[in-house]
Order: sequence, then structure tokens, then C-alpha cells
Amino acid sequence: MPKGSDELTQARKDEIVNACAELYETMGFRDITIRDIGAKTSFTRTSIYNYFQTKEEIFLALLQREHETWIADLEEIIQGNESLSVDGFAGALAHTLEKRVCMLKLMSMNLYDMEGNSRLENLAVFKQSYAGTLRAVTCCLEKFFPCMTPVDVQNFIYAFFPFLFGIYPYTSHTEKQLEAMKLAHVNHIDYSVYEIVKTFIARLLRSFH
Repeated sequence: MPKGSDELTQARKDEIVNACAELYETMGFRDITIRDIGAKTSFTRTSIYNYFQTKEEIFLALLQREHETWIADLEEIIQGNESLSVDGFAGALAHTLEKRVCMLKLMSMNLYDMEGNSRLENLAVFKQSYAGTLRAVTCCLEKFFPCMTPVDVQNFIYAFFPFLFGIYPYTSHTEKQLEAMKLAHVNHIDYSVYEIVKTFIARLLRSFH
């Protein structure tokens, strides 16, 4: 058992977020309740309210953790490579995102609910992690493509980050969605997260070979 109130508080928060993440692997956002999350923790359901006031705050904390893990992966790219070609960087960035399916799913499906039903102070902490991802991607571009101007970098950011919201819907489909596309005669092509991200990044950077 962690010693000290701060350590105990963080351990309890981590346990709650871990329980939420586990449920989210097999259940939908709207179906998961605080009761469900509490049932997977080692303390009472009512104790959760000492740390999170709403289900959305728990999910927002999960998304924050996903962003922080992604930042660490981006920093590894920066520290581990002196230089990268467009293709090399596109592949490296794509690899970081294929590990962040939970992040992509939350961003594409549940972001407005999470932000709208979280306290301002929790939302501000999350936005700090989001800002960290912006800085990490910017640092990658500045290191590996020094010919890019500040405007070039900003244009990349404005194209890339909105693109993130569409990755999950284009790479993950339920059987019902696939059957509906078949009935509607939609020409569906399967893409992995890696494939769709690498292709997109390479196209964004093709002028900077």
C-alpha cells in the first residue's frame, strides 16, 4: 500500500482509470457506469466520488494518460534518431499511433461528452497533456525537417490533428457497420492504423524530401 496521502490518492485514481480502460475494451462508453467501474476496484463505489465526480471525468483521465504515453513515444523518436527521411518519420509516427487505439477511439467518439461533463480544473489538466502532444509533434518536425518554416509546421499541425479524429472510424468497424456498407454497396477497403497514418503523413511531407 502506498504511503502518504498524495501517493494513495494517485494509486486510487490509477486503479479507477485502469478499471475504466478494461471495461472500455468490451463495452461502449454510454453503457459503462460508475457502478461498473467501482465493481472492478478494491474499494467501494461511493469512494470513487472522492476522486472523480462523473464517469466522464474518469474517461478524460484515461484519455490524458493515453496522450502522455503518446508523448513519451514521440520523445523516443526525437532522442533515438539523428535524422529521418519522410518515409522513415511517417512510419515511426504511424507506429506510435497504432499502439494508441484507445486514444483514437475516445477522441473520435466521446470527446465532447468527456469535456462537457468534467469540471473545469480537470479539463484544464487534460488540455495541458493535449498541448504536450502539439509540442512533441512540433519538435519532431523541427528536428527532422529543418527546412520547414513556422507556417509549414503550423499547416501540418492543422491538418494532422483533425485527421486523428477520423482514424478510428476508418480502421475499426462493427459487423453491423460492415453489413450495412455491403447492403448499401459501399466499396469498403480495410486499412490498418499504421497504413492510413503512414500514407497521410508521407503525403503531408512530400514537399520536404
